[in-house]
Amino acid sequence: MMLYLRLFWEFFKTGLFAVGGGMATIPFLYNMADATGWFTRNDVANMIAVGESTPGPIGVNMATYVGYVTGSNAGGLPFAILGAVVATIGLITPSIIIILIIASFLKSFRDNRYVDSAFYGLRPASTGLIAAAGLSVVVSNLFFPEAMAEGFSLAVLNWKGWALAVVLWALTNKVKQTKKLHPILFILASAVVGVLWGM
Repeated sequence: MMLYLRLFWEFFKTGLFAVGGGMATIPFLYNMADATGWFTRNDVANMIAVGESTPGPIGVNMATYVGYVTGSNAGGLPFAILGAVVATIGLITPSIIIILIIASFLKSFRDNRYVDSAFYGLRPASTGLIAAAGLSVVVSNLFFPEAMAEGFSLAVLNWKGWALAVVLWALTNKVKQTKKLHPILFILASAVVGVLWGM
């Protein structure tokens, strides 16, 4: 029972402070990995891949995934499903509460200069969270972070990751026949390449 309460609490905090959408949850997931030991920082990269490849908001997908994995470590399938539900509810509860409060006071808040100033201040905070998440994804996929501790050399470069990134960039920006294709095709192709290359 304590595991599920902690799952709810950890994702409640994430949902409360991850301003800017699903990608803003990634720094919180790294912190959660360090604090709880439920998953590793490398697992976060897999969660991002699964979350981006499946329908729905990435934050919710990642909460469901973490809850499922954490619950399955505690027992069988029923524990995994319960963990997924608890983590997902924990993540979305703050948003629901805040939206209900704002909706009830919307008319009085609409022209309030303090509220307007608060939203103005939140913009750079959410931009920073999303930028930090993007940078951490780039570093974890294009470099070997554990090798970077010993200094920068060619050994820290993930050549497979760089090759895939360059090919995807060229296909989506430079090759006339492929740049208008739907993004899901590139996601599926990348998944196949990842399986074949063992990335």
